[in-house]
Amino acid sequence: MENEERTSFTFEIDNFSEKGTAISSPTFSSGSCEWLIVVSTRVDSACESLCLDLGVAYPESLRLGWKRRARFSFSLLNQSCKELQRTSESCSLFFAQKSRWGWSFPLEQIQANGVLEKNKLRVKVEVKVVEVVDEGVVTGNETFDFHGFQVLCSQAASVSQHFRNYPDFAVNVRTKNQLVKTTYMNILLGLIETLNKPPDSLSETELNNALSELLELTEAGFKLNWLMKKLIEVSLEWTKENGDVCRVQVLREHIKNLEVEMEKEKAKYDKKYWSLRGLLWELDDELRDEQIKTDTEFLRKAAKDLREAVVHSWNELKARLRFADLRNEKIE
Repeated sequence: MENEERTSFTFEIDNFSEKGTAISSPTFSSGSCEWLIVVSTRVDSACESLCLDLGVAYPESLRLGWKRRARFSFSLLNQSCKELQRTSESCSLFFAQKSRWGWSFPLEQIQANGVLEKNKLRVKVEVKVVEVVDEGVVTGNETFDFHGFQVLCSQAASVSQHFRNYPDFAVNVRTKNQLVKTTYMNILLGLIETLNKPPDSLSETELNNALSELLELTEAGFKLNWLMKKLIEVSLEWTKENGDVCRVQVLREHIKNLEVEMEKEKAKYDKKYWSLRGLLWELDDELRDEQIKTDTEFLRKAAKDLREAVVHSWNELKARLRFADLRNEKIE
């Protein structure tokens, strides 16, 4: 393990003086192992002390025989991340029965050094795993009891983290059947895994199934408000990312329906159009016939009028000629 790199991790605590209990940092990895910092205060007859511990995360999940030897040291930093105080380096053996090692500082001393400037504590730890004493023995189906649930060793880290973050989430689970409780825990872990995926990688069916599983677990007594909030956030993000696609699909479907309706209306229109067109043709034929009849009648009347006019003119001409003959006779 000499080639293992040294890992550093910084933990910040705001309003430190208002914290009444031990405070655990997020976990971090070093030497293929998960670690955390635990900060607490201790009062004895002499003085009040600040205690800093480096611990193995989820010690209850450690396999039989698991051991790590690690070198580590702590530093206290100011707001500019300048080192104000530092411990010497320790080399300790971590295992299930002794999973935490640490140091303590007189609280009055670190306050005088300006470590708690603006009531904020910054702790830096440097860790290097130098020896894997025993990997431990584990089978694929090895389980252990964790808060009344039989949990696979491979699930230990995840289960421990959820109990750490939400210690009361399973206190109201009503069933005492161990098989049912194990099934519930597997459903819960699968649900959490689903909701930790990127929203755009999920399908609408997966989100609907997640809601059904969440309601089932809640009905069984699990307190999962935090997970319901997560589901809502993921669903909203999914809707946001898929909204344009959904709208396009809706619009396409709407356009398709409109095209079908237009074809129906066009068919109706075509039928009506050709019906009206046929009627118009019939009217044109009737009009043409009437026009011919009208033209014929007009010609007949005109011919009659012309004939009558000719007869009338002829009669007038004859009358005038007769009158002229009579005048000539009288003159002679």
